Amino acid sequence: MSGARATGSAVWIGSLIRRFPDLVEEPARGARDGPVSAPDGGPAHPAGPRLADAVRDLTDGVTELEEAVRERLGLRPVAPAPVPVRLRRVAGLLERIARDPLLAAHVEEEARRMAARCARALGDPEPSVRLPGRCPRCGAASLRAFPERNEVRCADPACGALPDDGTGGP
Repeated sequence: MSGARATGSAVWIGSLIRRFPDLVEEPARGARDGPVSAPDGGPAHPAGPRLADAVRDLTDGVTELEEAVRERLGLRPVAPAPVPVRLRRVAGLLERIARDPLLAAHVEEEARRMAARCARALGDPEPSVRLPGRCPRCGAASLRAFPERNEVRCADPACGALPDDGTGGP
């Protein structure tokens, strides 16, 4: 695994360690604060089932990831633990994971996917990263990378070009 891949895995795992407790706590906040109005003025839809699904999916995903990592590295199984503990255990193995390019790629992709799922469940917008340079179509200094979509696009609403698609537009 390259240093960049190890760093990427560490970033996504760190994000999950920080954000997963918010995901677990959110239904309790909703119960204390009462129902949330729908943005369009329609009936309120409780976030509980959506968040519960995300918690279950992420818990299963982290458990499966840790088990796969330990198996691939030839390590003995460990006792079940809360998601943040499991994530810290995987993070503690990143140097060993780095020696297996297939495992390293799998860990990074799964950690990225789960961090994005957690962020979406918490209502965060898709993260974007500002890139240096200018859009080849409109010349604006507004190129953005969208890691969840694995896409680079011009953020200028009048353009929206995918710079490398060759079509001159979105």
